Amino acid sequence: MDCKSSDTLPGPRTEDRLPHTAEAAVKIVIVGGFGVGKTTMVGSVSEIRPLTTEETMTQAGIGVDDDYGSASKTATTVAMDFGRISITDELVLYLFGTPGQERFWFLWNGLFEGALGAVVLVDTRRLEVSFDVMGRLEERGVPFVVAVNSFPDAPRHPVADLRAALDLPEEIPIVDCDVRRRASSRDVLLTLTRFLHSLAAKGALA
Repeated sequence: MDCKSSDTLPGPRTEDRLPHTAEAAVKIVIVGGFGVGKTTMVGSVSEIRPLTTEETMTQAGIGVDDDYGSASKTATTVAMDFGRISITDELVLYLFGTPGQERFWFLWNGLFEGALGAVVLVDTRRLEVSFDVMGRLEERGVPFVVAVNSFPDAPRHPVADLRAALDLPEEIPIVDCDVRRRASSRDVLLTLTRFLHSLAAKGALA
């Protein structure tokens, strides 16, 4: 079964019904710290109008929430983002974006339930916020890939250096992406599906 090329993406999102050819659906979670681009990724790649639970940020969060980038960020996810993308005519991914603010992390357990895999979005300006995220996935036994979101002022590092900084084994893929671009976000999801397929082939996928 060949995956559709990211160069031939479907047109405008005008159809919310599940394709009649769909035979399998997989739950994927998009995780990461505050402001790394989870909502943007779900919105850019979803073939249906995404469901978001963003609320306006207020002064009540000062001293409680991560305020990195708050000068330009005016809303934050408080429950989840939801979208859908067809990887092939038969395989559909349901996407769940998690809230990044630590005070909403109690919702993650429910979002992880039944997830086959995850994308960990990383901002190289704040690598440290990724450690707890990956730790939670490892505790739940959820396989994941790491996607480094391209921010204009973010430093770039060789993959080997990032792998060492994040303490990741060689088998976990690390890819660059721009979550504002639909093709780039889709390629991250294709990387995850290939990784999950390789794990299944080795009998390492529960």
